[in-house]
Amino acid sequence: MLLIEENFDVKRLTSLKCGGKIKKVIFPTTREEFAEALSLYPEAKVFGNLTNTLVSSFGYDGVVILTTKMASYTFDGEFVTADSGLKGPKLSQAAADEGLNGLEFMIAFPGTVGGEVFMNAGAHGQSISDVFVEAYCWNKDDGFVTLNKEDMKFSYRTSVCQSQDLVILGAKFKLKKADSETIKAKMKENLDFRKAKQPNLATPNCGSVFRNPDGDSAGRLLESAGAKSFSAGAAKVWENHANFISNKNDASSTDILELMVKMQGAVEKKYNIKLKPEVRFLGGTNKREVELCKILYR
Repeated sequence: MLLIEENFDVKRLTSLKCGGKIKKVIFPTTREEFAEALSLYPEAKVFGNLTNTLVSSFGYDGVVILTTKMASYTFDGEFVTADSGLKGPKLSQAAADEGLNGLEFMIAFPGTVGGEVFMNAGAHGQSISDVFVEAYCWNKDDGFVTLNKEDMKFSYRTSVCQSQDLVILGAKFKLKKADSETIKAKMKENLDFRKAKQPNLATPNCGSVFRNPDGDSAGRLLESAGAKSFSAGAAKVWENHANFISNKNDASSTDILELMVKMQGAVEKKYNIKLKPEVRFLGGTNKREVELCKILYR
């Protein structure tokens, strides 16, 4: 039976610890339940665990499907198949325990497998596309479909799923046998790097706010444009890296959008480069937020 929550208070779930109530949230546990949910609510929006999503403090008057309870995984030799809702660090640790190399970068990401495939996540010289075999997806025209690596059209922080009506429900990866201690040492190195360069997970944030433009770093551009001193309401650019926003004082979604526009505008004014947000937005009932999103995502 589908788990459906009415007037779901999403604030406690999002990594930014920001957001109002969503009219209806559905938590499928299998691909079959996911298909059932979409058949009942074909206009529903689909998310993982809302790691890089800003939900409006004014709420969302619609239906959302969250895949967080689709979290199983299986190993078959050097292959691992995982559901989209499985958290990346859990899969990274499981692969290390199996003596399999290729997912060490996931240990420092709070997101899910589906979200990381969706955006071709990567760090420290590793990325999803390096180990990807196939994705198990859903679209409204064909239902369940399987996409291989060529189908996915991976490039920097992008996949075909960002431009087509495709929902990732799971993925298969091919890893390589390696010494477990060497793998775990690399994972510790990645975690130490995150602690030094990014807010810890106890500080509400959504990871990188903007994508790196070709051949440059969003963090470098933002810092050069003076963004480390920026704030809007209770939202503030993190003091140690200009491409992160911290929500330490119960910032509203409007505060965060205002700050994102300010950051984007500063870089555009100085360098004539319009940074593209990595953060997705869910809302649309507040006039000011609609105006801000038109600037950010145009």
